[in-house]
Amino acid sequence: MSNLRTSRIRFAGAAATVAIAALSLSACSDGTGLHTEPRPAAGSASHSAAAPSAGSSSLTTAAPSKGSSSSKGSSGSKGSAHSNGSSLSKTSVSSKAPASTGAPVTCEGSNTRTVAAPLNRPVNHMLLTVTNTGSKSCYLYGYPSVRFGEAQSVPPVIEESKPQAVITLQPGESGYASVSLSATDGSGSNGRTEKTLTVYFQGRSGNGSAGTAAHPSLPAKGVYVDDSLKVSYWQQSMDDAVSW
Repeated sequence: MSNLRTSRIRFAGAAATVAIAALSLSACSDGTGLHTEPRPAAGSASHSAAAPSAGSSSLTTAAPSKGSSSSKGSSGSKGSAHSNGSSLSKTSVSSKAPASTGAPVTCEGSNTRTVAAPLNRPVNHMLLTVTNTGSKSCYLYGYPSVRFGEAQSVPPVIEESKPQAVITLQPGESGYASVSLSATDGSGSNGRTEKTLTVYFQGRSGNGSAGTAAHPSLPAKGVYVDDSLKVSYWQQSMDDAVSW
């Protein structure tokens, strides 16, 4: 009888042990029978999520930034547009007298422009300016043969004014000669007022005229001339011309 009681007590103890073990397993199980790792704290979860987000954001922002920088660099190619500036420099250079093309020719009415301008000083003088308007350089030989009005002869030249070399005009350049219109002391004879002027050009030989004549205009009131009328040789500079 005592043996039976003892067996019952042992059986009850074993059952209690099994029950306690079962309760322990239930407490450690998520319902699936698998062991679950402890969840991280909310702060660390937030931190781990923020890190990848920051890295992704950093990568995304940096890439377009570099791209835009690169595109600005390509826009820098607009700097090549400054080459237009060299075109503009070419327009300032092109404003200079054009270069001569071909062999030099004789200066005459068809390839030059002649201007006649009375001077205040020296008194009773006129300056003739001949400008090469052609594409070739030209030689301005001798002196101008001038005829005022309907005069039948041309005035003499001032021999002392002869230059050492023939005057050469590049395209756009000018040569000069002075005309002494009348005696400053009034001693000249046959004084008159003329309103037209014809200028003839000499050739290399100095005999006769070459090419066409020029007809520069005179002041509306005309110019006063007398028989003391004379001209200088063509000069390379205006100062040399008016000194006669």
